[in-house]
Amino acid sequence: MSRNVHVAIVGATGAVGVEMLKVLERRNFPVGKMTLLASAKSAGRRLTFKGEEIEVQTLGENSFHGVDVALFSAGGSISKAFAPLAVQSGAIVVDNSSAFRMDEHVPLVVPEINAADIKLSRGIIANPNCTTAITLMALWPLHQAFGVKRVFAASYQAVSGTGAQAIEELRNQVDAIVAGRPVERHVYPHQIAFNVLPHVDSFLETGYTKEEMKMENEGRRIMHHGSFRASVTCVRVPVYRAHSVAVNAEFERPVSLEAARAALASAPGLQVVDDPARNLYPLPLECAGQDDCHVGRLRLDCALDNGLAFWVAGDQLLKGAALNAVQIAEYL
Repeated sequence: MSRNVHVAIVGATGAVGVEMLKVLERRNFPVGKMTLLASAKSAGRRLTFKGEEIEVQTLGENSFHGVDVALFSAGGSISKAFAPLAVQSGAIVVDNSSAFRMDEHVPLVVPEINAADIKLSRGIIANPNCTTAITLMALWPLHQAFGVKRVFAASYQAVSGTGAQAIEELRNQVDAIVAGRPVERHVYPHQIAFNVLPHVDSFLETGYTKEEMKMENEGRRIMHHGSFRASVTCVRVPVYRAHSVAVNAEFERPVSLEAARAALASAPGLQVVDDPARNLYPLPLECAGQDDCHVGRLRLDCALDNGLAFWVAGDQLLKGAALNAVQIAEYL
């Protein structure tokens, strides 16, 4: 790929799209031309990239002429409709939606784990679910050391995972409660301010949600581990940005804290923050805006054989979305 890359961002005005633009600039990605695409209602808005104002264009069938890399973050239906058109125009697509994640012909990639899969692409590469990506950043080095069998996990997911409207809804609800006004809700079925909702994505017949099954289904593909099992409860919490996950993992081989710490400390994109005596552990507030995920609260699991309990947090808009997509583009 040439040093002057024509990049298009689909869904440029959304929370992840805006973050993609910032990450490309911050990491000095070799952009020769930037095309910003969104729905007709967002067309005409201007976003700044490297000091230059760029007008957002309406996404259409002919939007990808000359584009080298197209970063998609506009929802599954948009990706299914337009990603193949981008590929036909000669672009490589990195898609942040769930549209292609389980397609056997589409690599599902976390670069720190399975960057080699990128070369198998037929034009589309999928970004994983945000909670899955953040969890696997800590689980993968442990799997390499001990061989993971299964995990039980509960997520604490920030409203940024739902998008810009959800961030605004939390802010408005907090302001309303402080001012003594009635709370309005539009994005979530219940008030999110000062509350937690054990409901992320739609429910399946099993009682799990689609979001909860992604860690097992996507984890198997990313780690090339077909027997990996995960029982997850996904919870939306009144945090603006950065997800956290409590994980109890069971491994094939005996686990020691010393070996676990060593494996985690040497893993790229991960920081060990684990000194409870000094009240040091991963916090979503401190992970917000940070590229690295943080892992801590390490302890041998008292209910599982060869088990380890840990807490991992990461910025949902970065490693969970925009940063991971740009890292894939860098590998290209």
